[in-house]
Amino acid sequence: MKIYQKNLTEMKQIVDDYTSATVDPQIVATVAEIIQTVRQEGDAALRNYGAQFDKVDVKEFAVPQTKLEAAYQTLPSNLKDALTTAKANITSFHQQEIENGFADLTTPGVVRGQKVTPLARVGLYVPGGTAAYPSTILMNAIPAKLAGVGKLVMVTPPQREGISQTVLAAAYLAGVDAVYQVGGAQAIAALAYGTESIPQVDKIVGPGNIFVATAKQQVFGQVAIDMVAGPSEIGIIADSNANPDEVAADLLSQAEHDRRARAMLVTDSVELAEAVSAAVDQQLKTLPRQEIAQEAIANRSFIAVMADQDEMFELMNSIAPEHLELQVQDPITAMGKVQNAGSVFLGRYASEPLGDYLAGPNHVLPTGGTARFASPLGVYDFVKRTQFLQYTEAALAGVVQEVADLARAEGLEAHARAVEARFKEGD
Repeated sequence: MKIYQKNLTEMKQIVDDYTSATVDPQIVATVAEIIQTVRQEGDAALRNYGAQFDKVDVKEFAVPQTKLEAAYQTLPSNLKDALTTAKANITSFHQQEIENGFADLTTPGVVRGQKVTPLARVGLYVPGGTAAYPSTILMNAIPAKLAGVGKLVMVTPPQREGISQTVLAAAYLAGVDAVYQVGGAQAIAALAYGTESIPQVDKIVGPGNIFVATAKQQVFGQVAIDMVAGPSEIGIIADSNANPDEVAADLLSQAEHDRRARAMLVTDSVELAEAVSAAVDQQLKTLPRQEIAQEAIANRSFIAVMADQDEMFELMNSIAPEHLELQVQDPITAMGKVQNAGSVFLGRYASEPLGDYLAGPNHVLPTGGTARFASPLGVYDFVKRTQFLQYTEAALAGVVQEVADLARAEGLEAHARAVEARFKEGD
C-alpha cells in the first residue's frame, strides 16, 4: 500500500484527490434510457433487459413463497443458525429506534403533535452477480418490518443457475412479502413506476452497482431512496500497539468488495505503517478475490502517517468513512474525538465484518464522505411523520393579531384575513 508522510494540509489534499469522482455521462444517459423504456414497455422491457444484461430468459418474475420457505428449511444448519443469530441481534438493536408520536397539551386550548406512520410499500434491491448478500436482506428488511411497513418487496438479478438459496432463505426469515427476479437499473425503474408484474413502491432501499446507484438517483422524487451508496470504505485509526496482521486483514475485508473500494489506515507509527503494508501484500497472495482487492489497494487505498493522535482524528473526520475502526490504547475515550463516521468499531476485537453480519448495528451506511451529514439505515427510514394542531376559539383569539401582523409583514393579506375571519362581528 502507498504510505504517505505528509503534513495535515497536504494529506487532506491527497484525500480529496482520492475521493473526487464523477459518474460517466454515458452511464447517466444509458440509465435514463432504461428507465424511460421500462416506463413505456413495462414487463416486456424487463424481459428484454434480463436477456441482454443477465443472459437469462425470465418467464415469471415472481418467485413463489413456497420456494423461499423450502430454501430456508433445507438450508445447512450452520447457516440457518448464523442467520437466526444475526436476525435476533439486528432486531434487538433496531427495536431501540422505534418511535411513537406525541401530543403536546401544555398550552391551554392548544393541541400540537406528531403522528408517526409506516410507509405503505418499500422495495429492497439485493445485488447478485459476483457475490450473494443474505446479510443485506436482514439489514434492510428487519428495520422495515419493525417500522410496520405494509408491503416489503425484494428485487434481485436473475441467475442462470437460479437465485442463491441462502438469499431466498434470508428473505423468508426476514419476512419479505414478495421476491422478483429482476436486477439493474431496470429493477429500480420497475419499483419506482410499477409494471404489470411489479408493484410501485414509496421508497427504494439497498445497495447496487453504479447503474443501480445512478438509477436510484434519477428516480428520486418519484420515490424516496435510502441513499446513493458508493463503493465500500474502511478507515482505521491505529497506534503502535495495533497488530499489523489484523489491521491488514481488516483493510482487505473491504477492499475485496469492489475494485473502487477504499481502505485507509491513519497512524502515528512509521513502523506500524510499514508492517501493515507488507502484511497486505502478503495476504493478497492467497485471497480468492485477489484481483478485485489488488486493484482497490493499488488505486484507491493508502496509509497516512501523522504527527500525533489529534492529527489522526482530524484527517479521518475529514474523510468521514463508512466504517471506522479505532485500534488504539483506549478506544472508548477516543470515540469522543470521532465526529464523522457511519459506524465505529472499538478496539482490537471489534473487527469490521462483525458489523457486516452479526452484531446488530446496521451495515447500510453513508459512503463517499456523506457521513458528514447522513446516518446509518434504521427504523426511522421506514416511517413518515405528520404534524397536527388544534386551537380552541379562546386560544386562537389570544394570538390572532400576532398571526395577522406577521402575515401582513410578509405581504400575504389573505393569510391575515383567514385568521381574522373567525372573529367577524355578528358571528
